[in-house]
Amino acid sequence: MLEEEISYTGKELRSGWVRAQIGVEGDAAAGFIGPCHVRNEDLVDMDDARAGTYIKSESMAHVIAEHLQCCLESAVLFQRLLVCLLCEILRESGHDVTRRGDDVYCGDRKLTVSIAAPGPSSMLIHLGINIRPTGAPVPAIGLEEMGVDAVGLVSELLDRYTREVESARYATKKVRSVP
Repeated sequence: MLEEEISYTGKELRSGWVRAQIGVEGDAAAGFIGPCHVRNEDLVDMDDARAGTYIKSESMAHVIAEHLQCCLESAVLFQRLLVCLLCEILRESGHDVTRRGDDVYCGDRKLTVSIAAPGPSSMLIHLGINIRPTGAPVPAIGLEEMGVDAVGLVSELLDRYTREVESARYATKKVRSVP
């Protein structure tokens, strides 16, 4: 979890960004807090870009994960795992949230934005969780309104995500081939 506030513009979703921030080689994830404003021309989701949308929130908790040796489909599954873990944590603390694909909602208000995308040397995931969604182009809710500590939530999310990925990797090594 990075201590400094960082504004997320979409340009942070690039190969090597996580390594540059935390100094970890290989697969890694970093969390941080900061405003979010991704202009339409910087959107990675082509459906959203064609629709003329943008992403904006006064304050978000962000997670950027980088996986070096996986395909885009695996990155999307990692992304969905991250989102499922977020839902698990929020439900454990009494919040009624639902997942629709890679998005989390509280009622009909959107809590998150998320994308998995290929980079030149890795697969990248961004998960943004609204803290104060002022400026959002859709009906949104934030962690502040829900009474959730953003830093604690992201720290727990990063910990669970790391454990799940490591456990899954171990599971691939403890089996033998079948005929």
